[in-house]
Amino acid sequence: MNKGKRFLRIVLLLLTICCLVYSVIVYRVGSGTFSFVIWIGAAIFWGIAYYLFGHGRWVKLPLGLRTTVCLLLSLIFVTASICMTLMVSHFGDKGEKDLDYIIVLGAQMRYYGPSIIFKYRLDAAYDYLMDNPDTICIISGAQGANEPISEGEGGRDYLIARGISSDRILAETRARDTGENIEYSLSLIEEDTVSDSDSYATGLRIGIVTNNFHVFRGMHLAMAQTEREVYGIAAYTMPLYLPNNMIRECFGILRDLPKMRL
Repeated sequence: MNKGKRFLRIVLLLLTICCLVYSVIVYRVGSGTFSFVIWIGAAIFWGIAYYLFGHGRWVKLPLGLRTTVCLLLSLIFVTASICMTLMVSHFGDKGEKDLDYIIVLGAQMRYYGPSIIFKYRLDAAYDYLMDNPDTICIISGAQGANEPISEGEGGRDYLIARGISSDRILAETRARDTGENIEYSLSLIEEDTVSDSDSYATGLRIGIVTNNFHVFRGMHLAMAQTEREVYGIAAYTMPLYLPNNMIRECFGILRDLPKMRL
């Protein structure tokens, strides 16, 4: 085996091990999702590649099969690259000053309070509300089977405990996914402003608060559902978990693409 092939097999073996280790890290977070399976699948893929590139096994496969595999891998790589580029393009979104409303997209509530990913969203909303005292906040999310309270109510209680006036917070408690977060929150905004003719005359400005990898989808779903001005406000995500979140978000973008306005 020449040095190039030996180096390639070492890289494939390291990728296999890294994906297995990362699947354990993701699993131990206990987020209630099965995204760790993605990394087990990736480990199996790289493990098979490691095996096939040994002893000339790859070149012994039928040419048609090899061509099909290469085309599929190219398609997956290009699609994932486009999705991730779109995500990264909104990582630095900070919104605009004095937005009329901000919508915080819900995430899992735990018995002790918001999950870490939800806490980052709520903390970003807190910072914005402190800097913009006239802005109203809507926190959106229903109660899941594994949650002690709805995400809307839990998020509201968290911000109130941090000192935000309850008069500035509306809890939306029906939404079960990002699309519904946006839809039901926009309905609340319309209800809240229906008697305010000035709001309709001047036009409302709305911010979407969510973790950086999620801003693109949240913003463009909102843009498809309202003529109001929409801005993104990106919250922090721990770098260790960003690869997992971005891979999952690729599936979310592809699923919701027909509903989005680009």
